[in-house]
Amino acid sequence: MRAVVQRVTSASVSVDGEVVGSIEPDGQGLLVLVGVTHDDSADSAAKLARKVWGLRILADEQSASDVGAPILVVSQFTLYADTAKGRRPSWGAAAPGPVSEPLVSEFVAALRGLGAQVETGVFGADMKVSLVNDGPVTLLLDT
Repeated sequence: MRAVVQRVTSASVSVDGEVVGSIEPDGQGLLVLVGVTHDDSADSAAKLARKVWGLRILADEQSASDVGAPILVVSQFTLYADTAKGRRPSWGAAAPGPVSEPLVSEFVAALRGLGAQVETGVFGADMKVSLVNDGPVTLLLDT
């Protein structure tokens, strides 16, 4: 699994003009864009959730687990784009929806199991993501 983690002061995701998930933390929170590849598993999802929950990227080197920071999770297959040839990305490394959707759900469930307050987008929908990146701080994580 792959994730882009952004430290935010607010973030939301909309589908068809309606907000379906949003966070407005008292301080900071995390926006996590998640992609799944073919050999990922529930173990990959749990490992990534633990990593995100414990990342010390908030103020004073704290983690979301330290301060109970909210997390907005948005699925994003484009994280596995291959741009090595030409100008048109290849999506072959991204797992298809029937494989990736349950693993994104596993990732969200694992975060919640760790105690996180999690909001989500809608898998496979045309989503509009708004955020205020704080810092800016943006990290790329791979399992």
